[in-house]
Amino acid sequence: MQRILLWGGILAAAVAIVGGVVGWFLAAGAGVASALVGTALAIIFCMLTAASIMLALTVSKGQMVSGAFFGIVLGGWLLKFVLFIVLVFVLGDQEWLHRGVAFGSLVTAVLGSLAIDVAVVTTSRQPTVDSDADDETQGRPASGAKA
Repeated sequence: MQRILLWGGILAAAVAIVGGVVGWFLAAGAGVASALVGTALAIIFCMLTAASIMLALTVSKGQMVSGAFFGIVLGGWLLKFVLFIVLVFVLGDQEWLHRGVAFGSLVTAVLGSLAIDVAVVTTSRQPTVDSDADDETQGRPASGAKA
């Protein structure tokens, strides 16, 4: 979760800075507002991922290799996809936004958020010690025992 939120913050800062500069040159205040909308969406999408993983861990009782865990996480990704489509249609008609900057910021936020999700999930470490191991030795041979 910490990596998702950290990388999400970096993504949000990048979208705000780069999008704000590009937006300022293209449409002044409306361009900056459009970039900030993309920044807010990057933060929301990363928070949705973190929330879906925390919910999935709770429901699956910590078992990351379960149908419930994967179903909830993939459902979160599907929710982000649907939210993206809805936002494209809703924000496309707003007069106070520059369509190009808003769309660029939104696409960057969504793709960046999905890339972060995939990177964190695929590089996460899974425990290899059986959870029923002896508390005293934590799965290692006891002292004096032959390994």
